[in-house]
Amino acid sequence: MTYAIISLGGKQYRVQEGQRLLVDQLAHADGKTFHPDVLFVGGDGKAEFAPKGTQVTVTVLGSALGDKIRIGKYKKRTGYRRHTGHRSKLTQIEITAIGAKAAAAAKPKAEAAEKVEKPAPKPKPAATVEPAAAEKPKIPAKTRAKAQTEAKDEAE
Repeated sequence: MTYAIISLGGKQYRVQEGQRLLVDQLAHADGKTFHPDVLFVGGDGKAEFAPKGTQVTVTVLGSALGDKIRIGKYKKRTGYRRHTGHRSKLTQIEITAIGAKAAAAAKPKAEAAEKVEKPAPKPKPAATVEPAAAEKPKIPAKTRAKAQTEAKDEAE
């Protein structure tokens, strides 16, 4: 009996072919298939950690809500009571195949990645900066008015 340990949503699951599971909500649509990360494959007296070329095929069956969880907070002699809760959003999946070889599927992806490579962008020539013309420094109007009044006071 072949089994695998897969990683989905930060959790690990021990799965067998044909098994149905409720896992945390996934971003895959109903009826779609995908291949989660395979951490271990074992069974029939064989065991393999982090197998290369082995994949698990998973089909999404639908979504569901988990059981309602009630949470209460209480502090004695103060009248403080709070209640809250939640229902987890779950996805039901089915393990359709374990051990399908991914080597044939990975090869075309690698070739496609080589074709898509873009050439390095050409460096742009540095813009020439002309020295600024000799201009009078801009002085705020209040400072200019203050300087003019001081000049008049000194002249008198």
